[in-house]
Amino acid sequence: MSDDVTFWFDPSCPYTWRTSRWLIAVTDARGMTVDWRLMSLAVLNEDKPVSPRVRTVQEGGRRAGRVLTAVDEKYDTDAVERVYTEIGIRVHEQGRDIDERVLTEALVAAGLRADLYFAVEDDQMDEYLVESHYEGQDRVGIESGSPIIAFGEGPGFFGPIVVPVPEDEAAEKLFDAVRLLAAVPEFSELKRSRNRI
Repeated sequence: MSDDVTFWFDPSCPYTWRTSRWLIAVTDARGMTVDWRLMSLAVLNEDKPVSPRVRTVQEGGRRAGRVLTAVDEKYDTDAVERVYTEIGIRVHEQGRDIDERVLTEALVAAGLRADLYFAVEDDQMDEYLVESHYEGQDRVGIESGSPIIAFGEGPGFFGPIVVPVPEDEAAEKLFDAVRLLAAVPEFSELKRSRNRI
């Protein structure tokens, strides 16, 4: 199995943020490559009843997803990771909402042009975002939330969900376990109650 990892994420999801921090720490230490792909909880829940607050958060994620899609189109997956990190610091660590100021600050902090923010109104970016979203769903095989992880050309899996972010030996063990499970074609699901944030 390839060492490359594909990671589909919605930038508004706090669980995904924690998983991404774990994934970056382990793959950086191992010299592995992560391909950062967008998905959208707003698209996933478009026809579902969700609270107005959740809908607002998820729509913020969709807007950020459009900007990140533009970053991917103009630059590369490494630039996507840098901008996502800057968005996540502001949203998931500082408690701010995803808005124009957060997105433009994140772009500048990642060394990119602030005017990429205007992709939030670009219908073509939305089309690419939706396409990427459904690629992730297809890798899992069923409707799935954020994040989705896949190793090489193997199947995608929802998760892992980590609270708090595992570190050091625990982080390494979790990575090896998820990678090993992904290499077993007969394996399909493992679940327990979720830790609270």
